[in-house]
Amino acid sequence: MRGVNQAFQFVGHIKAVSRVDLRARVEGFLEEVAFREGQTVRTGDLLYQVEKVQFQAQLDQAKANLASAEAVVTNAQLQYDRQLSLSQRQYTPQSTVDQSKADLDSAKANVLQMKAALTQAEVNLGYTEIRSPIDGRIGRTAYTIGNLVNPASGVLATIVSQNPIYVLFPVSVRDLELIREARREEGGGLAKIEIRVRLSSGAEYPQRGVWDLTDPQVDQQTDTLIMRATIPNPDGQLIDGQFVAAEIRRRQEEPRLVIPQAALQFDQTGYYALVVDDQHKVQQRRIKTGPNRDADVVVTAGLQEGDNVIVDGIQKVQPGQVVQANVLAPEATNK
Repeated sequence: MRGVNQAFQFVGHIKAVSRVDLRARVEGFLEEVAFREGQTVRTGDLLYQVEKVQFQAQLDQAKANLASAEAVVTNAQLQYDRQLSLSQRQYTPQSTVDQSKADLDSAKANVLQMKAALTQAEVNLGYTEIRSPIDGRIGRTAYTIGNLVNPASGVLATIVSQNPIYVLFPVSVRDLELIREARREEGGGLAKIEIRVRLSSGAEYPQRGVWDLTDPQVDQQTDTLIMRATIPNPDGQLIDGQFVAAEIRRRQEEPRLVIPQAALQFDQTGYYALVVDDQHKVQQRRIKTGPNRDADVVVTAGLQEGDNVIVDGIQKVQPGQVVQANVLAPEATNK
């Protein structure tokens, strides 16, 4: 018997939590590409510098226009106050006062227009600096220094966040019910689970993921839905788009019967193991298996604790044959 986490394995892929395509918001020639392709960037880092001379000139012009419009408002206010005072003493007609008031309102409206133009000029000047909106790793640049860029130039470069990262995997509706049933505890609660990732090389990724999303919609064509887990990626070992094996495990181990994988045999009927009984005879036992655990495999039916299974020399024996068995230590059976 061995403590084993009940597990379900699926084919999944890695997806970045955030992915940003950098684009130009204004037109101009690139004066600087301030990063090295493939490097890690931080939020706010300068990545591209578009020439800013013309946009600085537009900003200065907008400031001058605003100052001129405010001067007109000042003069219009004085004219209106003067005409209003004369009107109160019956020295000027009401129509002149009304005209002065209209001129003042028009001048104030022009100030609002100049302020809006100033804001737009400031924004356009700011767009000449393209900065990183997230932490992550930046890819190749599509444009180098001296090239003309504008909003129609497409993606300049892409930034992909690194840590943490998502692992997504499709789960059939049937498997989802099995997972829920496996998590159900005697008290009615659900056992906590963790997500483990196995790389294409077969190695298990050391960090553990936390399940955080089950898609609320089922794909009608495949009868599956997407599950997602968030997993730490401090060293950047997991890469956006990478295929992995995702495994759902209960955090709490349960005692399960296991045998070394070397003892597991297979024929047209299914799995079996060769057992040496009390009479030193070889017997064939049909077994049902569960998930693999390192060098062992879980046996759900066909064997009992204490049975002696053959792990070495299987090709030399036949069922019913009397043999002399040498018991190996558990450490030796796992080699």
